[in-house]
Amino acid sequence: MTNFISVQLKKASEVDLAKPLCKFIQQSYPGGDAQAEHCRAAEELSKLRKSALGRPLDKHESALETLLRYYDQLCSIEPKFPFSENQVCVTFTWKDAFDKGSLFGGSAKLALASLGYEKTCVLFNCGALASQIAAEQNLDNDEGLKAAAKHYQFASGAFQHIKDTVLSALNREPTVDISPDTVGTLSLIMLAQAQEVFFLKATRDKMKDGIIAKLANQAADYYGDAYKQCQYKDTLPKEVFPVLAAKHCIMQANAEYHQSVLAKQQKKFGEEIGRLQHAADLVKTVASRYDEYINVKDLVDKINRALTAAKKDNDFIYHDRVPDLKDLESIGKASLVKSTPVVVPLSQKFTDLFEKMVPLQVQQSVSVYNQRKADLVNRSIAQMREATNLANGVLASLNLPAAIEDVSGDTVPQSILNKSKSVIEQGGIQTVDQLIKDLPELLQRNKEILDESLRLLDEEENTDNDLRTKFKERWQRTPSNELYKPLRTEGANYHNILNKAVQADGQVKERYQSHRDTIALLCKPESELNAAIPSANPAKTLQGSEVVNVLRTLLANLDEVKKDREQLENDLKSVNFDMTSKFLTALAQDGAINEEAISLAELDRIYGSYTQKVQESLKTQEEILKNIQNAHQDFSKMKQSNNESNLREEVLKNLAVANDNFVELVANLKEGTKFYNELTEILLKFQNKCSDIVFARKTERDELLKDLQQSIAREPSAPSIPLPTYQTTSAGGTKPAASSTPTPAPRTMGTKPQPPARPPPPVISAASSSSSASAPSGTAAAPAPAAAAPAPTPTPGASAPAASTAPSQAQGPPYPTYPGYPGYCQMPMPMAYNPYMYGQYNLPYAPSPVFQNPGQAPYPAPQQPGYPFTQQPFYPQQ
Repeated sequence: MTNFISVQLKKASEVDLAKPLCKFIQQSYPGGDAQAEHCRAAEELSKLRKSALGRPLDKHESALETLLRYYDQLCSIEPKFPFSENQVCVTFTWKDAFDKGSLFGGSAKLALASLGYEKTCVLFNCGALASQIAAEQNLDNDEGLKAAAKHYQFASGAFQHIKDTVLSALNREPTVDISPDTVGTLSLIMLAQAQEVFFLKATRDKMKDGIIAKLANQAADYYGDAYKQCQYKDTLPKEVFPVLAAKHCIMQANAEYHQSVLAKQQKKFGEEIGRLQHAADLVKTVASRYDEYINVKDLVDKINRALTAAKKDNDFIYHDRVPDLKDLESIGKASLVKSTPVVVPLSQKFTDLFEKMVPLQVQQSVSVYNQRKADLVNRSIAQMREATNLANGVLASLNLPAAIEDVSGDTVPQSILNKSKSVIEQGGIQTVDQLIKDLPELLQRNKEILDESLRLLDEEENTDNDLRTKFKERWQRTPSNELYKPLRTEGANYHNILNKAVQADGQVKERYQSHRDTIALLCKPESELNAAIPSANPAKTLQGSEVVNVLRTLLANLDEVKKDREQLENDLKSVNFDMTSKFLTALAQDGAINEEAISLAELDRIYGSYTQKVQESLKTQEEILKNIQNAHQDFSKMKQSNNESNLREEVLKNLAVANDNFVELVANLKEGTKFYNELTEILLKFQNKCSDIVFARKTERDELLKDLQQSIAREPSAPSIPLPTYQTTSAGGTKPAASSTPTPAPRTMGTKPQPPARPPPPVISAASSSSSASAPSGTAAAPAPAAAAPAPTPTPGASAPAASTAPSQAQGPPYPTYPGYPGYCQMPMPMAYNPYMYGQYNLPYAPSPVFQNPGQAPYPAPQQPGYPFTQQPFYPQQ
């Protein structure tokens, strides 16, 4: 009687998890031991998947443990890897567990680049394997009963979890086996079987009959609900339905039986008989309808014996009235089972392979924090550099410090010599020329990488659009233009960056051309430089004066500010703080990360003092420059002025400005070269991302095309052909009247096919031959049906009879169709129905006399007009 339902496992296609995960790890984590460890963990995960899904699993606890470990690992890596179609793209393909497929089409399957889909299918297999393990348990001992109940409740919880999460996990219509309706029914079936196991244990432990009756009645209720859920849906295997119906009746019968025992104990003998009669009717129904699925002979015998004894005692002793079934008090229910909730980790032996990898949410928070930190540091450094450039510009416009160093008037000032020496040491004008020459090559390389990346997306998108136009609604996958929106946005951002870089390069080249001659002059030897500077002696009388001393002091202070600023810039760049621990702590405490609040507070704590020093430096420089300008005004008033001195001072100013521009140009060009090289690495990653997603889309496209071809192969090649009227009408020429009573349902869903009904005997026409006169006396002619009309005799020139008066073909075969049947005769197929017969229009239409029965008149040879003329009856009607 204990026939339990187990669920089949889903089959998965092979997938290499190691390659895409390792690629993401190499792109997202710096090289070193940590990266190598994460890559090894990815390879272990791929091996674990092969162990869990790549081979047939035994119905044993160890196989279930492997599945549970893989499910736990999937839950663990979900927050650490961005599994999606446009990031870590891994396509998981699973077949429908209940779809048997067809000869040409194969079984139904679904391929999705979704980790949630993989988790759902793995959890389905966990529940299915648990149901199989439970069904294999020995229910004759307590250990087997406990194990079966535990596994059935776990399976029920797994299927219930899928029902609650599958639609949100997939974001599309799932296959039938993991649809909410199917897994909801499976969850209820598993719960019913767990309740039945508790009923068996209570029976085995000989608990009170009232308790056993309540347990059985609850199990019957679960089975009835499960049957109602799947009664009108073709989602589960057909053999499940009769088992559920039988189990519902069996559990009800058990409940009635044990309640009858309780009634007997309470001296309610009429109620005892009523319940036993109801139980007997229930098991009789099972035995008559579902005997091929469940054997209830022992239960039938037990109930019948009890019913016979109860009737005998009541008839001879108690004479208690037997109440009607509707008057019996309803039996209570007692549920001892519940679906086991899915709480990760499910495996007791689970260890996270990626334990040292931070979750993706923390990674994203750290990335945003690093961007905030970079913005803060760059802003502070930009302020200091801008202030330094401003100070250099002001000094150059005032010809300081060259003006106070030009004592003799015919030699190069020491500050100009120092600037010239610095320019020559840095390579001079050749360095700038080479850096400017390299920029277009770097720019072109980046443009080619970006254009190639977008070309890959364009080609795949055009192919997808063409296939979508061709297959229309059959092409069910995410459109490429929607999927590539983030990549398109990223590509457009890179285009804007390159365009801005081109503009910046043009400005640098323009500035270089305006100062090239002066920079070239600084690169010359001291003698040539001195010859290029006009001679004069404007400040000879001011040497040793108070104004010159004040200017020298102020210039020294300004140089000190610049040096402090350089050190402050180095300090800002060297500050480093790992925020991972902060974000992990916040995630553990609050379950979420308020990145903005945490980052701003930490940046203020770390960089607050440096920001304050930057502002103090700017304020100090502003005061020094103001004092320098005031002192220079006094210096200019006291200085002797003439044309030669003005010309000399102008040249010295230009040389100072050229030095500042050289320093700035070299810095800008080196920064541009670094920018292009770094952008090349970023664009290469972008190109890899585009090529990966395009490859994944091509693989998905090939799978979908294969599925479409299989589905097309399963479809009928032509619409159904309507049957002619003579094949659908009765012998009298009218259609049979529709029955007023509905067609009864088959006994079970799995009823064996019955042999066809024996055809009626042939009707022999009296006019066709003189068989009635020449037949032996022992052979009686078959009576003609009374409703048959005589065959009309065609007259020359007369038209064919109307369709309404022409005799129609009989419902059965026109002649006996197999040997051994009275009146059998082997004859060729009518000409109008044999398109393959060779020379059919030249052969005579005559029956074989070898197999003609004694006493039967020879068969006539009617005319065989070609189709589509009206077909003549095979036998003339009487």
